[in-house]
Amino acid sequence: MLSTLRSASLFSSLILLSIFNYACAEDPFVFYDWKVSYITASPFGVKQQVIAVNGQFPGPILNVTTNWNVVINVRNDLDEPLLLTWNGIQHRKNSWQDGVLGTNCPIPAGWNWTYDFQVKDQIGSFFYFASLNFQRASGGYGGIVINNRNVIPVPFGTPDGDITIFIGDWYTKSHKELRKDVENGIDLGVPDAILFNGLGPYRYDQALVPDGIGYHTINVEPGKTYRLRVHNVGIATSLNFRIQNHNLLLVETEGSYTVQQNYTNMDIHVGQSYSFLVTMDQNGSSDYYMVASPRFVNSSAWAKATGVAILHYSNSQGPASGPLPDPPNDLDTFFSMNQARSIRWNVSAGAARPNPQGSFRYGQITVTDVYVLLNRPAELIDGKWRTTLNGISYLAPSTPLKLAQQFNIPGIYKIDFPNGLMNRPPKVDTSIINGTYRGFMEIIFQNNDTTVQSYHLDGYAFFVVGMDYGVWTENSRGTYNKWDGVARCTTQVFPGAWTAILVSLDNVGIWNLRTENLNTWYLGQEVYVNVVNPEITDKTELPLPDNTIYCGVLSSLQK
Repeated sequence: MLSTLRSASLFSSLILLSIFNYACAEDPFVFYDWKVSYITASPFGVKQQVIAVNGQFPGPILNVTTNWNVVINVRNDLDEPLLLTWNGIQHRKNSWQDGVLGTNCPIPAGWNWTYDFQVKDQIGSFFYFASLNFQRASGGYGGIVINNRNVIPVPFGTPDGDITIFIGDWYTKSHKELRKDVENGIDLGVPDAILFNGLGPYRYDQALVPDGIGYHTINVEPGKTYRLRVHNVGIATSLNFRIQNHNLLLVETEGSYTVQQNYTNMDIHVGQSYSFLVTMDQNGSSDYYMVASPRFVNSSAWAKATGVAILHYSNSQGPASGPLPDPPNDLDTFFSMNQARSIRWNVSAGAARPNPQGSFRYGQITVTDVYVLLNRPAELIDGKWRTTLNGISYLAPSTPLKLAQQFNIPGIYKIDFPNGLMNRPPKVDTSIINGTYRGFMEIIFQNNDTTVQSYHLDGYAFFVVGMDYGVWTENSRGTYNKWDGVARCTTQVFPGAWTAILVSLDNVGIWNLRTENLNTWYLGQEVYVNVVNPEITDKTELPLPDNTIYCGVLSSLQK
């Protein structure tokens, strides 16, 4: 009898488990209609044309949960082609949705195109933006929040609120004017403002900030804790973020939970995203300054570009006052690097899956490919200003790489990108990296420019294992962090310094590796990594979408 009951109980458990697994197999779909268009706004008190999504600048927040399927119908109401890319979304097996010129034909003006992707095995804070022709300099960006599934514990208590903040340098010139300046070798110069969520600075100093500028206010309740997701969506300026009299408890960056540490300020470089828990532990005698100020600049003219927003307690007795909270000392060149090194992976916390993040022991994996990518300041190549990696300035062909690969079209690109700088003159070419499927690649970024460069890899999170000033050598590997280097998708490389990353190439596709600094990206500082599964019977990649837009040599296929 007891044996029978046990068998029945086991059978019931198996049925319940099967029902649970079946229910979980059906991940939800969410549908959006977005219109990308110009609107008139006054971010710095001057009316100008900005790029909005559904009439919003910044655009709407894409708020989803791990493994959800996202379907976004995008209408391009601009006067030029458009693509949206999803900074940090890995698009597992699906580089067709990446929204860059290597994978997609642009959406022509007046056309619609539907993105259809799954946020597979991801959590965290990311953003989307218009990826073509300097358009991000006029807007076209918005936040992405990927929440944990309920069955996965989060390594901190539920915040009382969740707030997305966009900071970035801003010019009153349009993106079309700015890109023409860059083409002509004209430096961008000091930005007109640093924006907080599309608005200019609070008038903290009457001599520096003109009257009549709208500013951003965040309303909070005393004693409560809020999660602030802060993104640098700017053009080329590293920014230091801080809040008067408040600590920033770092908990997550670009999809990885971090060791929880308090910071009084954080350097956030172009394209980077951070999550902080901030407790409203002040007495509310006044409002408080939120500041984003330029870093690694040596001119007093940049003082006017400081971004200031207001943190307003519900019981506040008056406006913010006093001097702005102090930034780090710009003469201390190691401050920012040491701060970056202090950001560690929380190896005991789960993220999108229940197993701890640290169960992937990246430090024990054998490296299969090594690339040392060296950049230089913009230089004239064949009479045009270009930027390079390893002496090659990337030229986007009229036919996307991914389509050329799909249809076996020869002559569109070459898989011969060098592992290091070659002893030859710089050139413009369409050369890409041959990545080994399921290989483990080491990439060293060597920054020979005079400004901080941020590098981003689509399709992956990589491990930031080392950085230092000077020239990287093989002996530099002795300084690598092989245990809890944070996994992220965008890393900074300081001028005259190097940063090393490790990445497991388990995601088939053609993936963009670029600088996030628009001025250097626009002039050619990017490359693509080709990851192909040699086992053709193993379906590790999603098929060509039915709604594919065709261009270049495949234009005749367009319906």
